[in-house]
Amino acid sequence: MTPVFAHGSLRLYLLALLDERSRHGYELIQALSEQFGGTYTPSAGTIYPRLAKLEEEGLVTKAADGRKTVYEITAAGRAELESRRHELDDIENEVTDSVRRLADGVRAEVNDAMRSLRAELASAAREAKRAATTTTAGASSTSGGAGGTSATGSGSGSGSAESDRIASERALQEADLAITEFRQQLRTDLRTHRDRVRPEAVTLLKARLAQVRADVLATFADR
Repeated sequence: MTPVFAHGSLRLYLLALLDERSRHGYELIQALSEQFGGTYTPSAGTIYPRLAKLEEEGLVTKAADGRKTVYEITAAGRAELESRRHELDDIENEVTDSVRRLADGVRAEVNDAMRSLRAELASAAREAKRAATTTTAGASSTSGGAGGTSATGSGSGSGSAESDRIASERALQEADLAITEFRQQLRTDLRTHRDRVRPEAVTLLKARLAQVRADVLATFADR
Protein backbone atom coordinates (compact mmCIF):
# COMPACT_ATOMS: atom_id res chain seq x y z
CA MET A 1 0.00 0.00 0.00
CA THR A 2 1.20 3.53 -0.77
CA PRO A 3 2.24 5.29 2.47
CA VAL A 4 -0.69 7.28 3.84
CA PHE A 5 1.46 9.89 5.58
CA ALA A 6 4.55 11.51 4.15
CA HIS A 7 7.71 11.28 6.25
CA GLY A 8 7.26 13.22 9.49
CA SER A 9 3.58 14.02 8.86
CA LEU A 10 2.19 11.41 11.24
CA ARG A 11 4.34 12.81 14.04
CA LEU A 12 2.84 16.27 13.59
CA TYR A 13 -0.66 14.88 13.18
CA LEU A 14 -0.37 13.02 16.49
CA LEU A 15 0.70 16.23 18.21
CA ALA A 16 -2.31 18.00 16.72
CA LEU A 17 -4.66 15.29 18.01
CA LEU A 18 -3.12 15.43 21.47
CA ASP A 19 -3.38 19.22 21.42
CA GLU A 20 -7.16 18.79 21.18
CA ARG A 21 -7.18 16.63 24.31
CA SER A 22 -5.24 13.91 26.07
CA ARG A 23 -5.84 10.45 24.65
CA HIS A 24 -4.69 6.89 25.10
CA GLY A 25 -3.17 4.99 22.22
CA TYR A 26 -6.34 3.24 21.11
CA GLU A 27 -8.20 6.56 21.01
CA LEU A 28 -5.52 7.94 18.71
CA ILE A 29 -5.88 4.92 16.44
CA GLN A 30 -9.66 5.41 16.41
CA ALA A 31 -9.33 9.13 15.68
CA LEU A 32 -7.06 8.43 12.71
CA SER A 33 -9.40 5.71 11.45
CA GLU A 34 -12.31 8.16 11.59
CA GLN A 35 -10.31 10.74 9.65
CA PHE A 36 -9.94 8.16 6.89
CA GLY A 37 -13.59 7.13 6.91
CA GLY A 38 -12.68 3.64 8.06
CA THR A 39 -10.66 2.97 4.89
CA TYR A 40 -7.37 3.05 6.82
CA THR A 41 -6.65 2.14 10.42
CA PRO A 42 -3.06 2.48 11.60
CA SER A 43 -1.66 -0.47 13.50
CA ALA A 44 -0.43 -0.34 17.07
CA GLY A 45 3.02 -1.05 15.63
CA THR A 46 2.78 2.22 13.72
CA ILE A 47 1.43 4.45 16.49
CA TYR A 48 3.17 3.38 19.69
CA PRO A 49 6.78 3.64 18.44
CA ARG A 50 6.05 7.21 17.30
CA LEU A 51 4.49 8.04 20.65
CA ALA A 52 7.56 6.61 22.37
CA LYS A 53 9.78 8.80 20.18
CA LEU A 54 7.70 11.88 20.97
CA GLU A 55 7.97 11.06 24.68
CA GLU A 56 11.74 10.59 24.35
CA GLU A 57 12.01 14.05 22.79
CA GLY A 58 9.94 15.58 25.59
CA LEU A 59 7.04 16.50 23.33
CA VAL A 60 4.49 14.27 25.09
CA THR A 61 4.18 12.65 28.47
CA LYS A 62 2.31 9.54 29.48
CA ALA A 63 0.53 8.55 32.66
CA ALA A 64 -1.29 5.45 33.81
CA ASP A 65 -5.07 5.67 33.97
CA GLY A 66 -6.15 2.33 35.35
CA ARG A 67 -5.08 -0.24 32.76
CA LYS A 68 -4.66 2.42 30.08
CA THR A 69 -1.79 4.74 29.27
CA VAL A 70 -2.85 8.30 28.53
CA TYR A 71 -0.66 10.58 26.42
CA GLU A 72 -0.60 14.35 26.88
CA ILE A 73 1.18 17.01 24.86
CA THR A 74 3.81 19.07 26.69
CA ALA A 75 4.66 22.74 26.40
CA ALA A 76 7.56 21.77 24.14
CA GLY A 77 5.16 19.73 22.03
CA ARG A 78 2.81 22.69 21.68
CA ALA A 79 5.73 24.92 20.75
CA GLU A 80 6.75 22.56 17.94
CA LEU A 81 3.15 22.25 16.82
CA GLU A 82 2.74 26.03 16.68
CA SER A 83 5.99 26.45 14.76
CA ARG A 84 4.76 23.95 12.17
CA ARG A 85 1.07 24.83 12.25
CA HIS A 86 1.24 25.98 8.63
CA GLU A 87 2.12 22.41 7.61
CA LEU A 88 -1.14 21.00 8.93
CA ASP A 89 -3.12 22.24 5.93
CA ASP A 90 -0.78 20.32 3.63
CA ILE A 91 -1.16 17.25 5.83
CA GLU A 92 -4.97 17.58 5.70
CA ASN A 93 -4.71 17.68 1.91
CA GLU A 94 -2.52 14.56 2.02
CA VAL A 95 -5.12 12.84 4.20
CA THR A 96 -7.95 13.85 1.83
CA ASP A 97 -6.05 12.53 -1.18
CA SER A 98 -5.24 9.33 0.69
CA VAL A 99 -8.90 8.85 1.65
CA ARG A 100 -9.96 9.21 -1.99
CA ARG A 101 -7.23 6.81 -3.08
CA LEU A 102 -8.16 4.22 -0.47
CA ALA A 103 -11.90 4.63 -1.11
CA ASP A 104 -11.31 4.05 -4.82
CA GLY A 105 -9.39 0.90 -3.94
CA VAL A 106 -12.17 -0.34 -1.65
CA ARG A 107 -14.78 0.43 -4.31
CA ALA A 108 -12.79 -1.47 -6.93
CA GLU A 109 -12.47 -4.47 -4.61
CA VAL A 110 -16.21 -4.42 -3.90
CA ASN A 111 -17.01 -4.21 -7.62
CA ASP A 112 -14.68 -7.13 -8.34
CA ALA A 113 -16.32 -9.17 -5.60
CA MET A 114 -19.77 -8.31 -6.95
CA ARG A 115 -18.82 -9.34 -10.47
CA SER A 116 -17.48 -12.64 -9.16
CA LEU A 117 -20.64 -13.23 -7.13
CA ARG A 118 -22.84 -12.45 -10.15
CA ALA A 119 -20.90 -14.99 -12.21
CA GLU A 120 -21.36 -17.60 -9.49
CA LEU A 121 -25.09 -16.85 -9.25
CA ALA A 122 -25.48 -17.11 -13.02
CA SER A 123 -23.65 -20.44 -13.03
CA ALA A 124 -25.77 -21.76 -10.16
CA ALA A 125 -28.94 -20.62 -11.94
CA ARG A 126 -27.90 -22.44 -15.12
CA GLU A 127 -27.21 -25.61 -13.16
CA ALA A 128 -30.57 -25.37 -11.39
CA LYS A 129 -32.39 -24.79 -14.68
CA ARG A 130 -30.62 -27.76 -16.25
CA ALA A 131 -31.55 -29.95 -13.28
CA ALA A 132 -35.19 -28.78 -13.42
CA THR A 133 -35.36 -29.51 -17.15
CA THR A 134 -33.99 -33.00 -16.59
CA THR A 135 -36.47 -33.64 -13.77
CA THR A 136 -39.41 -32.40 -15.85
CA ALA A 137 -38.36 -34.50 -18.85
CA GLY A 138 -38.08 -37.55 -16.65
CA ALA A 139 -41.51 -36.98 -15.14
CA SER A 140 -43.09 -36.51 -18.58
CA SER A 141 -41.46 -39.69 -19.83
CA THR A 142 -42.79 -41.65 -16.87
CA SER A 143 -46.28 -40.23 -17.28
CA GLY A 144 -46.28 -41.04 -21.01
CA GLY A 145 -45.26 -44.63 -20.29
CA ALA A 146 -48.24 -45.01 -18.00
CA GLY A 147 -50.50 -43.82 -20.81
CA GLY A 148 -52.41 -41.36 -18.60
CA THR A 149 -53.29 -37.87 -19.80
CA SER A 150 -53.93 -36.63 -16.25
CA ALA A 151 -50.57 -37.97 -15.14
CA THR A 152 -48.84 -35.98 -17.88
CA GLY A 153 -50.66 -32.85 -16.78
CA SER A 154 -49.57 -33.49 -13.20
CA GLY A 155 -45.95 -33.82 -14.27
CA SER A 156 -46.21 -30.54 -16.22
CA GLY A 157 -47.65 -28.81 -13.18
CA SER A 158 -44.84 -30.14 -11.01
CA GLY A 159 -42.27 -28.90 -13.50
CA SER A 160 -43.89 -25.46 -13.56
CA ALA A 161 -43.86 -25.27 -9.77
CA GLU A 162 -40.19 -26.24 -9.73
CA SER A 163 -39.39 -23.56 -12.32
CA ASP A 164 -41.20 -20.96 -10.22
CA ARG A 165 -39.27 -22.02 -7.14
CA ILE A 166 -35.95 -21.76 -8.97
CA ALA A 167 -36.90 -18.34 -10.36
CA SER A 168 -37.79 -17.14 -6.84
CA GLU A 169 -34.53 -18.43 -5.40
CA ARG A 170 -32.55 -16.70 -8.13
CA ALA A 171 -34.48 -13.44 -7.59
CA LEU A 172 -33.78 -13.66 -3.86
CA GLN A 173 -30.06 -14.10 -4.49
CA GLU A 174 -30.02 -11.16 -6.88
CA ALA A 175 -31.90 -9.05 -4.32
CA ASP A 176 -29.32 -9.93 -1.66
CA LEU A 177 -26.57 -8.99 -4.11
CA ALA A 178 -28.20 -5.65 -4.94
CA ILE A 179 -28.66 -4.80 -1.24
CA THR A 180 -25.06 -5.71 -0.41
CA GLU A 181 -23.70 -3.70 -3.33
CA PHE A 182 -25.84 -0.68 -2.43
CA ARG A 183 -24.78 -0.82 1.22
CA GLN A 184 -21.09 -1.11 0.43
CA GLN A 185 -21.08 1.69 -2.14
CA LEU A 186 -23.19 4.10 -0.08
CA ARG A 187 -21.17 3.38 3.07
CA THR A 188 -17.97 4.21 1.18
CA ASP A 189 -19.54 7.39 -0.26
CA LEU A 190 -20.74 8.55 3.15
CA ARG A 191 -17.40 7.96 4.82
CA THR A 192 -15.52 9.61 1.97
CA HIS A 193 -17.67 12.74 2.34
CA ARG A 194 -18.23 12.44 6.09
CA ASP A 195 -17.69 16.19 6.64
CA ARG A 196 -20.61 16.96 4.29
CA VAL A 197 -23.18 14.52 5.70
CA ARG A 198 -26.14 16.39 7.20
CA PRO A 199 -29.21 15.19 9.17
CA GLU A 200 -31.48 15.88 6.20
CA ALA A 201 -29.47 13.37 4.15
CA VAL A 202 -30.18 10.69 6.75
CA THR A 203 -33.88 11.65 6.81
CA LEU A 204 -34.01 11.35 3.01
CA LEU A 205 -32.22 8.00 3.11
CA LYS A 206 -34.65 6.56 5.67
CA ALA A 207 -37.69 7.81 3.77
CA ARG A 208 -36.50 6.42 0.43
CA LEU A 209 -35.56 3.06 1.93
CA ALA A 210 -38.96 2.80 3.62
CA GLN A 211 -40.64 3.57 0.30
CA VAL A 212 -38.55 0.98 -1.54
CA ARG A 213 -39.48 -1.64 1.07
CA ALA A 214 -43.17 -0.77 0.74
CA ASP A 215 -42.96 -1.01 -3.06
CA VAL A 216 -41.25 -4.40 -2.88
CA LEU A 217 -43.81 -5.73 -0.40
CA ALA A 218 -46.58 -4.53 -2.71
CA THR A 219 -45.31 -6.86 -5.43
CA PHE A 220 -45.86 -9.81 -3.08
CA ALA A 221 -49.51 -8.87 -2.60
CA ASP A 222 -50.07 -8.90 -6.36
CA ARG A 223 -49.18 -12.57 -6.63
